[in-house]
Amino acid sequence: MSARPAPRSITKVLIANRGEIAVRVIRTCRELEVTSVAVYSDPDRHALHVGMADEAYGLGGHTAAESYLDVDNVLAAAVASGADAVHPGYGLLAENAGFARAVADAGLVFVGPPPEAIEVMGDKLSARAAARQVGVASVPGGEGAVTSVEEVVAFGQAHGWPVAVKAAHGGGGRGLKVLAGAEGAEEAMASARREALASFGRDELYVERYLEWPRHVEVQVMADAHGNVVAVGERDCSVQRRHQKLVEECPAAELSDDTRRRMGDAAVRVARGCGYTGAGTVELLLQDGEFWFLEMNTRLQVEHPVTEAVYGLDLVAEQLRVAAGEPLSFAQDDLAPRGHAIECRINGEDPAGGRFSPSPGRITRLVAPDGPFCRFDSGYVAGDEVSQYYDNLIAKLVVWGRDREEARRRMLRALDELVVEGVATTVSAHRLILAAPEFVSATHATSWLEGHLDLSVLEPFGPPPAPAPPAFESGGEAVRVRRDVDVEVDGRRFSVSLWVPDVEVAAPARSRPRASGRSATADAEEGAVRVPMQGTIVAVLVAVGDEVESGQTVCVLEAMKMENQIAAGQAGRVSEVTVVSGQAVAAGDVVVVVEPPPAAG
Repeated sequence: MSARPAPRSITKVLIANRGEIAVRVIRTCRELEVTSVAVYSDPDRHALHVGMADEAYGLGGHTAAESYLDVDNVLAAAVASGADAVHPGYGLLAENAGFARAVADAGLVFVGPPPEAIEVMGDKLSARAAARQVGVASVPGGEGAVTSVEEVVAFGQAHGWPVAVKAAHGGGGRGLKVLAGAEGAEEAMASARREALASFGRDELYVERYLEWPRHVEVQVMADAHGNVVAVGERDCSVQRRHQKLVEECPAAELSDDTRRRMGDAAVRVARGCGYTGAGTVELLLQDGEFWFLEMNTRLQVEHPVTEAVYGLDLVAEQLRVAAGEPLSFAQDDLAPRGHAIECRINGEDPAGGRFSPSPGRITRLVAPDGPFCRFDSGYVAGDEVSQYYDNLIAKLVVWGRDREEARRRMLRALDELVVEGVATTVSAHRLILAAPEFVSATHATSWLEGHLDLSVLEPFGPPPAPAPPAFESGGEAVRVRRDVDVEVDGRRFSVSLWVPDVEVAAPARSRPRASGRSATADAEEGAVRVPMQGTIVAVLVAVGDEVESGQTVCVLEAMKMENQIAAGQAGRVSEVTVVSGQAVAAGDVVVVVEPPPAAG
């Protein structure tokens, strides 16, 4: 395949995203000689993607809702910058049909599918119907939204347990809860609604069978406005925790040629049936040689680099060309997979004991692995803050090998070279996963990591090393160093340089004031229930006077877009509740105090 020139009608692209995907898009723009424009929230003022872009505009705000999800502000930045196109990345506004329409209404090109395709596939119920219309079977489930616990229980009794309650608008494991039986259905539905509303702005749910030992295999599709729809191979994404992917690989191992062909054909039919253009992913569940349609992600996927490595393509460049009205630069017959690629998501999480607890904080040291056929896509450098307000993906480590075993061994070597200090990461879990016999033999499934792999050997994350003292010259005066200072003029970011003393100043805490007077060092009694990380309380499940059991959930904490159940450490009576729903808390804050029952006698 010969390389095509840059898209002629797109000369300046605003990237409506952050982190590593914004950096990824900026790099392709630079290669195509397309001007890149970044946007950023207040916590991201010094982020890597902001410094790499040709221009940058501040959105204000801290949370995603206050910044990257503010359609009016993002569009205002695009218009002010003079951009002629908007690339949404993934997550945030990427699958928002209203945003895609607003971009078009502003006279700009949306680098993604038509709003109509996003609407059809963004609603999981209409997506199931669309797949059925082109002869692709979905995972057995209900045909409409569920609004009551009784409906979910009735479905489970009719079709068998376990069942999955899922957000009708969204994906990525957000708003998905698995029920082994009727018990806990009400709490699970409430949690699923909260996550769905927080992540996607809508809280409708539906129910389907939960397959207990499937593989998660997805097909990359590319389509243009000239009628060309191509399946660009498949990826296996079966290593998951909380129904979210940790390891992805291309191609899927131990897949027959017939199954591979049928999966590709099904994905092309689904994409063609909804009038799709651009990059998209048709996700399928495979079990006992049979596969079912799960959903379609109407955007670029996090794991797209493994497909690029095996097929020698730049999918972002193809997105831009298709958005500019050009045909795909390749046809189905041009594609031939070469070798094997594996990607590990390096998340800011502490995997100790299999808990995968969010770990926001400052990265004090970051050393990327190197060597042949090794790619490190990151949105962070040493000194950056992994914020509680956003997704905890720090980087994606991708390796290629001539076969799966060579890629697996190369990944283990690269993981050993990778150094991240200051926050916990999933690296230790990745080492365990890639060395496990089930992964080596490709006999794992989506429930394998949490249900079968022994994660108890993973040690908890320790405290970060102390910072180095400031350097001084012989006369006692601090050494002067260059510091880049950012200023904004009419919303646009500029950088100026100053020579200042090399003295580190501790950054002020960003957490909001807390209503509770209790601190991480107060209340040493055994009954004090503390949160393990900073975040926001989204539900308080007990009140003063309630009797609780040891291990019972007393409140729900949201941190880095994940809900965490905070449990009592002992049985007894609740004597104090120090938080309310919606309150920000810091690591170590006491949220509930439980008094043990009086001693007998």
